[in-house]
Amino acid sequence: MVAEKVIRDPVHDVIAFRIERPVDGLLFRLLNAAEFQRLRRIRQVGLASLAYPGADHSRYSHSLGVMETARKILAQLAKHSAIGEEDRTLCLVGALLHDLGHGPFSHVFERVTGVHHEEVTRRVIQDPASEIHRVLAEHDRELPQRLLAFMECHPMRRFLNDILSSSLDADRCDYLLRDNLMTGSRYGDFDLSWLIQNMTIDEPTGRLAIGWKGISAVEGFLQARYHMYRNVYFHKVVRSGEGMVRNALHLARRLAVQGRLSWPGQEHPVFRALVSQFLPPHEFVMLDDSSITECFKAWAGGDEQNLARLCRGILFRRLFKVIDLSDLKDPTRLARLLEAARHAVAEAGGDARHDLFLDEPADSPYEIFTQAGGAAESDSGVAADSGVEGQTAARTTALKDCAIEGIIIRDPAGRLRDFSELSPMMTALNQRLGFRRLHVAPSMKGAVMRAIARVGD
Repeated sequence: MVAEKVIRDPVHDVIAFRIERPVDGLLFRLLNAAEFQRLRRIRQVGLASLAYPGADHSRYSHSLGVMETARKILAQLAKHSAIGEEDRTLCLVGALLHDLGHGPFSHVFERVTGVHHEEVTRRVIQDPASEIHRVLAEHDRELPQRLLAFMECHPMRRFLNDILSSSLDADRCDYLLRDNLMTGSRYGDFDLSWLIQNMTIDEPTGRLAIGWKGISAVEGFLQARYHMYRNVYFHKVVRSGEGMVRNALHLARRLAVQGRLSWPGQEHPVFRALVSQFLPPHEFVMLDDSSITECFKAWAGGDEQNLARLCRGILFRRLFKVIDLSDLKDPTRLARLLEAARHAVAEAGGDARHDLFLDEPADSPYEIFTQAGGAAESDSGVAADSGVEGQTAARTTALKDCAIEGIIIRDPAGRLRDFSELSPMMTALNQRLGFRRLHVAPSMKGAVMRAIARVGD
């Protein structure tokens, strides 16, 4: 009997590991390591469950899905070019571990601390005290360093890097389908099977390419991306919750630095993470959504009233109200409105640093890339920032150094062309989707609305 471990997944159905195969045995040991199991306690889309109650799926399930998507892509590409065992192992392990360093509540925590999940991932892989490092080194003593080089896109067979980090990578393919399914939104579905079926390798450049018959699948993928950002990742309730968590953590961090945070103690992993200290593996595995939620519970009854008010709102879904300013294009007028809003909050007994924030999320479903390799400028000057990982338009790498380029299509004559040259949908898909919203504590929305109304043209 051949030992086989099977995981049932809502997106990919059966994810199987045949343990006698070295790469499958390695992958199965990695997913059982403590640092990877921690991802069960990190929600994939942060605060999305405030708007979509089913969106409680974890980065653990997403990471498994990215690995399985990468495995399917590799099987397709192997029809066109021989892929060695070492290359296959690096690609699959990189796909599995790409989100290893994520902190609580998606990207919110790392924006407060300034410690990016890519750097945490590197440290966990390098640290001999981590289970992840030990499993990798037991398989091959040099594997941890080769894996880091691959994840940082040091030159090798480029299509392998494209699987991990590109405009059409395994990460995006999985999170769109998974988030679509778990939210019940039905906006993010696309034909992954046909997309993969039409993947090939351009041997001269080594890039991942899509055959001519796959154009409609690419269009479906990009449409799914557009709709998921518009309706899920940029949902006003999701963004309100994320902003409140960010405000609460910023305030807690400031109090911690000043020595005024009553709980947790200075040796607690949450305290140390808040003040941007790197945690050893045995502490890092205890930093998750639950540990931050416990802090919110403690702070909700504390003496610091601004922090307590924010935490009660987060815990009991008493979220900030939204004033939509998306149609406001004049920066001078926007500045005057914001100043009026801050004064109104202060006069109502609040603190504009904590009870008010401006949110400007933006994303382009597909950037048109120039011959120099960079994205062409969009019509909008709004900074891209989705607030959801891995799911942010500001994301330019799976780890920091991979350059994301356009989607390559092989036309019927065998010529390689950028997708932007071939699809009639490109005019729409290259438009930046963006919102401008003012979020304010519920009790102060009326005062802010009246103050804004008084601001003349």
